[in-house]
Amino acid sequence: MKSGWKWIGIAVVVFLLAACSEQPKPEDTFVSYVDAWESGSYEKMYKLLSEQDKEGMPEEEFIEFYQSNYEEMAMDNLKVTYELPEEEQEYDKESTPSFDFSASMESVGGEIRFDQAANLIYEEGEDSDRWAIEWSPALLFPEMEKGDVVSTEQSDPERGEIFDANGKGLAVNAPVIEIGVVPGDIKNEQKLKESLSEVLGLSVEDIEAEINQSWVKDDFFVPIAKVTEDDQKRLNALSDKSFPAGVQKKPSEGRIYPLGAAAAHLTGYVGFITAEELEEREGQIYTTTSRIGKTGLEQVFEEQLRGVPGVNVLISKESEEPQNIVLAKKPVQDGEDVTLTIESTIQRTVFNQMKKESGAASAINPSTGEVKALVSTPSYDPNELSLGLGSDGTTRNKFNKTYSPGSTFKPITASIGLETGAITPGEELTINGREYRADAGYKVVRVPGAAVDNQVDVRDALVRSDNIFFARKAVQIGAETLLEESKQFGFGEELPFAYPFQSSQVAKEGTIESEALLAATGYGQGQVLMSPLHLAMTYTPFVTGGTLLKPTLLADEETSQAWHEQVISAETADFITKQLQAVVKDPEGTAHEPVEGLSLAGKTGTAQVQGDGEELQENGWFIGWDTSNKDLLVSMMFENTEGGSHDVVPKVKNVFKKLQ
Repeated sequence: MKSGWKWIGIAVVVFLLAACSEQPKPEDTFVSYVDAWESGSYEKMYKLLSEQDKEGMPEEEFIEFYQSNYEEMAMDNLKVTYELPEEEQEYDKESTPSFDFSASMESVGGEIRFDQAANLIYEEGEDSDRWAIEWSPALLFPEMEKGDVVSTEQSDPERGEIFDANGKGLAVNAPVIEIGVVPGDIKNEQKLKESLSEVLGLSVEDIEAEINQSWVKDDFFVPIAKVTEDDQKRLNALSDKSFPAGVQKKPSEGRIYPLGAAAAHLTGYVGFITAEELEEREGQIYTTTSRIGKTGLEQVFEEQLRGVPGVNVLISKESEEPQNIVLAKKPVQDGEDVTLTIESTIQRTVFNQMKKESGAASAINPSTGEVKALVSTPSYDPNELSLGLGSDGTTRNKFNKTYSPGSTFKPITASIGLETGAITPGEELTINGREYRADAGYKVVRVPGAAVDNQVDVRDALVRSDNIFFARKAVQIGAETLLEESKQFGFGEELPFAYPFQSSQVAKEGTIESEALLAATGYGQGQVLMSPLHLAMTYTPFVTGGTLLKPTLLADEETSQAWHEQVISAETADFITKQLQAVVKDPEGTAHEPVEGLSLAGKTGTAQVQGDGEELQENGWFIGWDTSNKDLLVSMMFENTEGGSHDVVPKVKNVFKKLQ
């Protein structure tokens, strides 16, 4: 019996020791709380709170407290570090152990760090006892008390401005007048809305939508639109004694485009961000009230111009005199200015020659590759869109699209022919009449002015723009050679330029599949497509002595950069230049009539293209440059012209005259 009691005693001791070892430890609760906190498991955190704290805050409220505050500040990468006692501690039921910890996290305002301590209490339960967290809002941030919330304040950066090569503004932040209404001052609301609609160009419904916003009160100023300080017509109308009561004017700032319609497609404009744009930029620096570049350079350089908003992460306290405690502060970074190679005078001059037409143009310095103007017509007023005034909206940008270049492509064919030996200066082709019928079955027609001679060399063909000569020479060059050599002129590549352009092509699929198509390619028809800017760049070898220049738009870019080195010889460049001078000087030249005081070289082009209907339409081209100063080349195209290139030639010449 004694030995039996002995074994029972040992078992009891073992059981008691095991029971002691399974007693809850405050360290375990603390560690579990931190793990749940770091992983965002707020339900698990809540389970570790003391019963008294749970009574004061239901689980849903606790979870919402963490989620809403962290979402407001865009919390990320939470890390909590701590050191537990190295030696095992003994606690009685009356103990209130405390564990120090350090927390760090990323927020929209930058990194937040703080030190805090978690206190625990011992709770006895019906089934088991436990150590529980004594919780208060201070465990989120030490400065927080009941009723406090995390909030953020954003200060918008000043948008960077866009300047031309001479420091003149193309897109600037300028003082404007904000037009609005004070609802309590309105005497006749319907009449006021109709009057504002007439002056500002907005619909009555648009004005009603602004006045009827949920935040509007009788004594609030409700912004409707902005006008420039020199918009005397609108300002005088609004100030007239007969204008209905309720309108107020306040000084403000707006995005202004000094060249207006003359550079609209180049500069683009800014406007309020749409829901779709905001969704596309989720996680970036935009809010529902942000303004964003919609088109043009405003869109292309949005990231650079926009800047970075300043953000304060705050604890907003409930009190009679509200006060905030700053947790993190990110200073505002204003947008960067952009300076271009564009010159306002040239941009405006080119536009003024084109504004009554539908077309596109580019102007460059052919010695450096600097782009001086990019124009598309018809245009629109970007100021009206930027300032929230009534507008018919934008028009299609044409200057970065591609078109059939017609005979302006012939100097490229001539250059390739001279370099490959298919064309020899002075060597003549016999061409009888206006039509040529090839053995392959296709027909080529000359313009009447080209059919003055039956013996035609390359000079005659360029001066008179002879389709038959270049069709036959293209066949002699061969499809494979023509395609390969055209790559030296930038075909088949993206234009290396800051503003996005459609890529030019010689053939759709990179192959010329028939002799008829090859012949048409030789005189710039077929499947050849070029933008006015790329066409301008392909003429730079005639100025540089053979090197195709890279176009530059930004003033800080290196100029005179080679896009392709020595695409033609200096001899070929000189020869082509002399023939293109004759296009203007020679009485038989298609652009005859020199400009007094200027030495111009150029090439005309008339391209037949498919119009909106079944009928073909003619696009007219002229590209010309000053061979004396070699600092300006203009490439211009008009759509659906009655006179083809003859409508364009005087417009380009006028540009040079005006800029003399």
